[in-house]
Amino acid sequence: MTDETGREAERSSGAGHGDHDRWDGPRGWRAATGAALYGPGGFYLRPEGPAGHFRTSVHASALFARAVAGLLCRVDEALGRPPALDFVDMGAGRGELVTGVLAALPADVAARARAYAVELADRPAGLDERITWLDTPPAAVTGLLFANEWLDNVPVDVAEVDPAGLPRLVLVTGDGEERLGEPVTGAEADWLARWWPLPAEEGLRAEIGLPRDLAWASVVDRVVRGLAVAVDYAHTLDTRPPFGTLTGFRAGRETAPVPDGSCDITAHVALDACAAAPTAHTPSGTPGEAARTAHDTVCAPTEEARTPYDTARAPSDAPAVPPGTARTSRNTAPVPSDAPPSPAHRPSDTAQAPSSTARALPAARLLTQRAALHALDITGARPPLALASTDPTAYVRALASAGEAAELTAPGGLGDFGWLLQPVGIPHPLA
Repeated sequence: MTDETGREAERSSGAGHGDHDRWDGPRGWRAATGAALYGPGGFYLRPEGPAGHFRTSVHASALFARAVAGLLCRVDEALGRPPALDFVDMGAGRGELVTGVLAALPADVAARARAYAVELADRPAGLDERITWLDTPPAAVTGLLFANEWLDNVPVDVAEVDPAGLPRLVLVTGDGEERLGEPVTGAEADWLARWWPLPAEEGLRAEIGLPRDLAWASVVDRVVRGLAVAVDYAHTLDTRPPFGTLTGFRAGRETAPVPDGSCDITAHVALDACAAAPTAHTPSGTPGEAARTAHDTVCAPTEEARTPYDTARAPSDAPAVPPGTARTSRNTAPVPSDAPPSPAHRPSDTAQAPSSTARALPAARLLTQRAALHALDITGARPPLALASTDPTAYVRALASAGEAAELTAPGGLGDFGWLLQPVGIPHPLA
């Protein structure tokens, strides 16, 4: 997450000086989103931070940070309790998750922990001094790298099928008006063919997830030993939404995705494609293009899995749900807990100086958040009623905790998020 990322987005778009409306004509959604979110005056650089616009898993309950701390402890055991244990929070927002993880760690683990918050925005005042604030991930990580709702804000282009049945890039102006551009070619066309094939039916759309694959591969390459985890709204090859998932959020409400810096712009993640990326062959196209793709995206910040205050992303015409109940977009397909492991392969020529020697990685694993948190002992089970008689205060606390856990694991809501786990040199800690 470097200043160079924002400058690159600005250069590619023709925008500058915080004026997102001064464009030289329409451009692809990837360039438009990059400038609107991370360029001068961009959405993610605002003082209020992401928490000013949407409620996240971290904000829903301290149990989420406690679960991540428990996962870090499992990684610590698998590593043999090293003298220095890294925890890297990718897209740290204002440091809420990393702060909660440090607070939840046992004293002996906390004494060895090295905490990093990776974020483009400035370091918040009063942040725990133990947390190192960075705009790029550490070069070498031994421990846990946790990308909680980071990939969904790595900008991507959008393709739409034209009347002749040909996928074309969707171009957008500063006020959100779209038109079709050139046909999708090269590495992007290869990615669509492999991961999101579009039937020749006019109007069908897809988000081209190649930049996210390269971004994920680049951060996984920094893990020397340990575990990399990505948590996101997700879909898999057999459940791709026919019209994509691109949307916007502002002040706790879903809104049209207008790339003028006034709202979050996001789309769900093809996590199965990301899972296959860490040892992937270089996609078709020039090496320079592959490197530029990773450079533009690997440092883009985001925040935790987004829920507009009391609800997860949902279209305006979605069925109503009780207040406080999370719901996901109709286009969100949960990643099944029994999803087959994805093949591991490695990209060549990605940004941030990945190693030049391919590594043999264990197969990545895809889980729902519900399955992952259950494995980390966050179940939402109600406390025994007998506790109400013997210790009423403890019963009330346990009941509140069970309610928070139920929200984090709810079907049709936060529990349907996808978790992608990539071990490096250790066994699967949630096996």
